[in-house]
Amino acid sequence: MSESTRVAVIGAAGRMGAEVCRAVEGADDLTLVGRFDQGDDLGDLGGAQVVVEFSVPDASPANVRHCVEQGVHVVVGTTGWDEARLGSLRGTLSDHDGVGVLIAPNFAIGAILMMRFAQEAARFYESVEVIELHHPAKVDAPSGTAARTASLIAAARAEAGIGDVPDATTQDPDGARGARVDGIPVHSVRLRGLVAHQEVLLGGVGEMLTLRHDSFDRTSFMPGVLAGVRAVGDHPGLTVGLEHFLGLDD
Repeated sequence: MSESTRVAVIGAAGRMGAEVCRAVEGADDLTLVGRFDQGDDLGDLGGAQVVVEFSVPDASPANVRHCVEQGVHVVVGTTGWDEARLGSLRGTLSDHDGVGVLIAPNFAIGAILMMRFAQEAARFYESVEVIELHHPAKVDAPSGTAARTASLIAAARAEAGIGDVPDATTQDPDGARGARVDGIPVHSVRLRGLVAHQEVLLGGVGEMLTLRHDSFDRTSFMPGVLAGVRAVGDHPGLTVGLEHFLGLDD
């Protein structure tokens, strides 16, 4: 029997972090060796081989940098990783050959498929908008999944030679039309009772295609998190998106 992988969790006291701890403890091939939260000394990370990082956007870059400098692979679910932060992380990784970092906007398999389907459909429709719906305790908007979806859609539209999303709005002082991510309208809903949900609406003359994914419980993210933990060591450097570990990349 092969030796189990030693895993630590940063953000272990949070909703997602606590769920990750339970999932790791329930996996036969993984061993939970550390639980860390805000204010804890990360030190040697409990001797972990892989760290799962679910903290907050302001803390995540420093946490991930510490792990990389310790030679520990990292699976990151925290949002807020813009191009500047990704570029800085690539620089850190360049000095630590063999260390892998996965940053995943979403770990639910259905959400990853939804993003992929949206990317495929985007080249066929003139209009597209993204609506993401989450619980009111979520601190960032739009969600990382929505931002990633919009970026994938925008890239697919550009490759297909499709211009801007049609919109005659010229007066919107209160932002009713939502945010724009790479030119794609994105709307955020925060509502008690929700967990994590997203719709992509694609419209053409006389028709609309709706792609929707719903996570009703945080357990829906755990198969993806564990897949990331098991595979990240085989992918040195930076990987953005769990789809690259699932055979869904181009």
